[in-house]
Amino acid sequence: MTFLAPLWLLLLLPVFLIVLLYLVLNLRRSQYAVRFTNLDLLSSVAPKGPGFRRHVPAAAFAAMLVLLVVGFARPTAEVRVPRERATVIVAFDVSASMQARDVAPTRFTAAQQAARRFAEGLPPRFNLGLVAFSQYASVAVPATTDRQAVLEAVDRLATSAGTAIGEAVFSSLDAILALDSEAGADPPPAHVVLLSDGSITTGRSIALAVAAANAQGVPVSTIAYGTAGGIIEMDGRTVAVPVDAPALKDLADSTGGGFYEAASGDELQAVYDDIGSSVGYRTERQEVWPWFVGLGLLLAVVAAGASMFWFSRLP
Repeated sequence: MTFLAPLWLLLLLPVFLIVLLYLVLNLRRSQYAVRFTNLDLLSSVAPKGPGFRRHVPAAAFAAMLVLLVVGFARPTAEVRVPRERATVIVAFDVSASMQARDVAPTRFTAAQQAARRFAEGLPPRFNLGLVAFSQYASVAVPATTDRQAVLEAVDRLATSAGTAIGEAVFSSLDAILALDSEAGADPPPAHVVLLSDGSITTGRSIALAVAAANAQGVPVSTIAYGTAGGIIEMDGRTVAVPVDAPALKDLADSTGGGFYEAASGDELQAVYDDIGSSVGYRTERQEVWPWFVGLGLLLAVVAAGASMFWFSRLP
């Protein structure tokens, strides 16, 4: 925690002096009572004291002063706040290997379900687009705040042969550029989330995609989805389709995005939740003096209430 007006903290010195004076006076009062030699007589004539209760209003009042002084010093702290706007493009692998059943019921169906929840969980003001890629990549839904359009497009996805990871990045960047041209001089921040289960087989290379994403300043987070034991039936034969993570990790690391691995539908949903949290919120330094002033005022009420309740007077 830092302070924008730290000189106000000097007012803590008189507050501490008041607390010290209070303690000294109470100590002298107790010593004076002990000087009364006939303690039995003292206990019979003196009313029963309030005990610790007499210190509660004073302690609350002192704490209130400390909090108000700290509030005047304008403390700041790192605060997690929701972004007002952003653009997220989900690049969805619809290659034939997504029909593998190592993830129940299939990689493809589980990925569709997770993508739907991801879309529904993003802040409403976010622009969300969908890119589908197999042998080619295309923008299924341009970036929009219309969640229903994205959900319907996810349901319409179908698999086909090929895995053009590089083309998926380029199509995602094109969708962002199209929205930025509409936004004018102050386009919203953007992020690409690419899910795939295989190696690139066609189209432009991942290296070219990395260069393009970095030139545009768009991080690409990648999800390697599936297990090493995935298989599909193709043309009457069994084909192994193990998930290939290294290339996806390189893509994410090289663009400043995050790399994730998911071997089940639940894990994929957890990954999407984590990405949604990191994309949807940012950490910034803000003044937090209202917290201290509010708590100080609450303690003032406690001090006044305790004094009125126990002693029928204000402190």
